[in-house]
Amino acid sequence: MKITKKSICLAVVLITGLLTFSACSKKDAKKTEKENVSIQTISTDKVKDKMKDSSYVIVDTRINDAFNGWKLDGVKRGGHIEGAVDFSANWLKVKAENKDKTLDEALKTKKITSDKNIVLYDANGKDSKEVAKYLSDKGFKNLYTYDVKEWAKDESLPMKKYDDYQMIVPAKVVKDVIDGKTPETFKKDKKVKIVEVSWGEEKTSYAKGHVPTSFHVNTDIIEPPTKNPPQWMLASDDKLTKFAKDYGFTKDDAVIVTGEEPMAAYRLAVILRYMGVEDVRVLNGGLTAWKLAGYKAETESHKATKVKDFGAKIPVNGDLIDTIEEAKVGLSKPNEYTLVDNRTWDEHIGKITGYSYHKKKGRIPGSVYGYAGKGDSYSLDYYRNIDKTMRNKDEILALWKSQGIDTNKHLAFMCGSGWRAAEVLTYSNVMGLENTSLYSDGWIGWSNDPKNPVETGDPKKK
Repeated sequence: MKITKKSICLAVVLITGLLTFSACSKKDAKKTEKENVSIQTISTDKVKDKMKDSSYVIVDTRINDAFNGWKLDGVKRGGHIEGAVDFSANWLKVKAENKDKTLDEALKTKKITSDKNIVLYDANGKDSKEVAKYLSDKGFKNLYTYDVKEWAKDESLPMKKYDDYQMIVPAKVVKDVIDGKTPETFKKDKKVKIVEVSWGEEKTSYAKGHVPTSFHVNTDIIEPPTKNPPQWMLASDDKLTKFAKDYGFTKDDAVIVTGEEPMAAYRLAVILRYMGVEDVRVLNGGLTAWKLAGYKAETESHKATKVKDFGAKIPVNGDLIDTIEEAKVGLSKPNEYTLVDNRTWDEHIGKITGYSYHKKKGRIPGSVYGYAGKGDSYSLDYYRNIDKTMRNKDEILALWKSQGIDTNKHLAFMCGSGWRAAEVLTYSNVMGLENTSLYSDGWIGWSNDPKNPVETGDPKKK
């Protein structure tokens, strides 16, 4: 064979092509292998057998409302497999600062580690695969998926749900209400009012997007601002009565409260319960949950229809909110009553005030640190998942146990002026705790009176 310059060039081209093809094939194979996570399905009998096996972790990957108790995606029974932890696929969709760190902390808290066998269950065939992909990318190997509908249809198999799970609702339920349906736990033929609440006028957040059909409530109405000193305290019962009439609330209403910031929604929800509205619920996760569910927010403004009479003398449920004097009486009975301080640790020890408009630092003597957020006074990281939904009950109880908070006592929750504590109070009610209240005036109301005693520093070092 005669070797020419042309044949040499052709050989080089062929060899180069083969090498390129080989490299691309390997690259594509790796890509395909990564995209198609190899996970096994697991049977009901195997799940049942491994429930108490310490080498297995059973993980609920559905939205937290399903874990709490709502029957979603066709399950026969609501709630979660007894002993399961939660790690929702929804959390992977959230855009949040320090997201990776937050999710890593969640995995650690729930003991979802790479040396364990991880059983991921859902009811829609999607959530478990998304979490499996996430874990596989982090190096997890022993992953299994399971359809919880199989478990739920067998009444002999244990499932757990929170006693009053219905107090916080999923976006799907709100959408069903808007569409004229009657979801579980709602009364047929009873119109449900949907309220969006935030601080400020409609233009501050409501006008930018809200749950369809909702009307807006400015928190300044239920917490009239003062100038000297600047503060936002709960309105008088007379003003709340006027508020009820102006915004069309009656004692027989069913209301769902939502908003961009869930804290504001919980604040109004507790006040409506205090006033005497029969059925008050909150959209779990607020507007974030609505959007994660794939629903669109609207910008059309809706107005409430006034009523002539609330239907009862406000407050109907006066014991739900404590005054300063009632808090003092409670603090005098430490064997029966605990004042839970839901502020940051730095606020609790008097290192910071937590508010730009309030300068006094410290805590109420006898109050017990009950966690709140990790940052400023507008955060509740210790009580929320990354998608702003309620945190797992067992994890909340573990926080309280670490501070010696006894749930057999009356628990009165407080913060600066009621927002954070209202959310925590509602979560305690969802969990089934009934001997509870909100000390609404909080640290700001207490410290405005120079006659009231104040403490600073680490209480454990006193």
